[in-house]
Amino acid sequence: QVQLVESGGGLVQAGGSLRLSCATSGRTFSSYTMAWFRQAPGKEREFVAAISWSAGRTSYADSVKGRFTISRNNANAKNTAYLQMNSLKPEDTAVYYCAAKSPGSIWYSGQPTSYDYWGQGAQVTVSS
Repeated sequence: QVQLVESGGGLVQAGGSLRLSCATSGRTFSSYTMAWFRQAPGKEREFVAAISWSAGRTSYADSVKGRFTISRNNANAKNTAYLQMNSLKPEDTAVYYCAAKSPGSIWYSGQPTSYDYWGQGAQVTVSS
């Protein structure tokens, strides 16, 4: 059974930091693009960041560029993705989802429908 499991969410004050983790199991994701999306109440799910299978390429939404860092660890076939979030703002409050995209003609997409596997989400709340 394929699973992506997020952890590390929580409540933090504005200006603080959190680190999200996404643990994978059930198949090897070393060739997959890993990404983070988020969804705030009443809003559509939006792209946050993506990282290529080799970690050689990354992409970020303008709203998080310079504050968030995506990384991954493919060692020992564990294929874990991370999202380091610094200088958090109240508008970063959302449920954060980990996603995996199989290899294709484009290495990443900002559209949720392009991703094959999803985690259950982790709540991040930033207080002002």
